Amino acid sequence: MNSLFFYGTLRHVPLLSVVLGRHVEGQAGVFPDHEVMAVRGEIFPMIRSGGSGANGILVEGLSDEDIARLRFYEGGFDYDLEEVTVTVVAREVVTKVFFSEPGFWQPDGPWSLSHWQEKHGEWSVLGAVEEMSYFGQRTRSDVDKMLPMIQARATAKMNARHDNSAYSPGGMTRADVDSVVMRRPYADYFTLEEFDLSFRRYDGQKSEMVRRAVFVATDAVIVLPYDPVLDRVLLIEQFRPGPFAREDATPWQLEPIAGRIDKAETAQATARREAMEEAGLTLNALEDVSQCYASPGCSTEFYHIFLGLADLPDGIDGVSGLDEEAEDIRSFIFSFDALMELVDEGRVVNAPLVLAALWLARHRERLRAAS
Repeated sequence: MNSLFFYGTLRHVPLLSVVLGRHVEGQAGVFPDHEVMAVRGEIFPMIRSGGSGANGILVEGLSDEDIARLRFYEGGFDYDLEEVTVTVVAREVVTKVFFSEPGFWQPDGPWSLSHWQEKHGEWSVLGAVEEMSYFGQRTRSDVDKMLPMIQARATAKMNARHDNSAYSPGGMTRADVDSVVMRRPYADYFTLEEFDLSFRRYDGQKSEMVRRAVFVATDAVIVLPYDPVLDRVLLIEQFRPGPFAREDATPWQLEPIAGRIDKAETAQATARREAMEEAGLTLNALEDVSQCYASPGCSTEFYHIFLGLADLPDGIDGVSGLDEEAEDIRSFIFSFDALMELVDEGRVVNAPLVLAALWLARHRERLRAAS
């Protein structure tokens, strides 16, 4: 059997238990003459020689499969095992510790487990659930490529747990669904998940087992920039694969600014980031329009829709987008009246844009009066 000393995020027992596939407990200990440091630009730590000792936990009785699972998980963060001696309850124990490749990460001051748990613990555990589901099925390098979207999907799940204002007159909750078996027949940038489940019926009985397939995306932000002084909006146009796959004659779509919420990012921060990336636009303030599912019958995609108050002078439109994401996005300025004419004529086929435009029509006088 093996033992390991954990000094970083795996000191968080819920995360360690997901990685190992079973609940574990550890003993508090210290790695003498070492210190735990934050990694520049990352949320996880590194360990280096020096300092008054690195606090951590010693976990003993680990199997070879446990070590393989840990290597799979930590391999995504460029760490490997080295033999060391740690102090646990006044006894010295020879064990192993994950060290980063020398020079790979740059230290950036002390690292705090409690701060990490508060800011990143929950979504990290949710992300690890998906990440470890690929153990034995995919290579570590394959999972590394998927990691940003795995983390974004985990952030979406965390948001769903804590920020849900939906009204349900029937009173049913997640607790009324059981016998759930999940499979993931496809996983790449997005995933497809199949659920066999039973749910409570309105007559109080349980339904028969049913199978439901779900397209698993992320939470996304939608922003309609509006200048209340000039009474105009900015819209963007870009190629969209959805309409193309449907064999739409016009796969270039007119739409608001939009983008996925990345790991541990707020919807408001995403809105401001995407406005700059897609239109070179700085937003002055954000007005909440709606929080809603795009297509709850078959997709997890969830929209945080905003109206972004901004200055939209002549000449602000143009072509933007990130080269690394192969984006080619052109922005256009429309007067409020021109926008509503397009909506009334059914020439706007982007649902969030229609919703945001109708919300603007309802609140336009207030916004103009306050400008």
